Amino acid sequence: MPSSEIRFISFDCYGTLTNFRVGDLTKQRLGNLIPPDQMTGFLEDFTAYRFDEVLGDWKPYADVLHRALERTCRRWNITFRSEDAAAIVEAVPTWGPHADVPAPLARVAQDIPLVILSNAADSQIQSNVDLLGAPFHAVLTAEQAQAYKPRLRAFEYMFDTLGCGPEHMMHVSSSLRYDLMSASDLRIGRRVFVERGHGPGNPAYGYQAIPDIGGLPGLLGIA
Repeated sequence: MPSSEIRFISFDCYGTLTNFRVGDLTKQRLGNLIPPDQMTGFLEDFTAYRFDEVLGDWKPYADVLHRALERTCRRWNITFRSEDAAAIVEAVPTWGPHADVPAPLARVAQDIPLVILSNAADSQIQSNVDLLGAPFHAVLTAEQAQAYKPRLRAFEYMFDTLGCGPEHMMHVSSSLRYDLMSASDLRIGRRVFVERGHGPGNPAYGYQAIPDIGGLPGLLGIA
């Protein structure tokens, strides 16, 4: 699809734009309970349970993190401490962007309206967006949609809010599972995979790949 036919560019926020440092903080909080050579496995399980927790009916984001950490601790037969989950929840709004984000994002915003579609709570997301260094036309959350990505309902809420069909959008994410598989199912006009190492890609989902947000202006023909 030519860039001239794109009316909005939507982005996943955490991981794609914001440096989602949940792994670093989990290491700090639980490093005394898990041997260093096993921490990678624990974090992989924590990631898997966070994904599993968003697949059902909507619940507050804090509950997603609490429940996912509790289930991971149970699997590893270690004590779950609610204060560890609370510390992660409280830290999320303080995290800023990846270094490659602000300059190219601001450049793209001069030509095409930008939109956030995030698995976030309304109370936390704006502070992260404010640190991205670009204006956004809309900041949409799972709380507003009452559904988390990858559920199609979250994306449909975005289309309805913007008054725009999927064929006139570009969606950008570093996650195949949360975003780009659903974007493909919904036939979003252009899909972009930011290869940050947040999971394997699969070209069958019809995306364009870039190593970081610095590659986005080039995909759009923006100097």
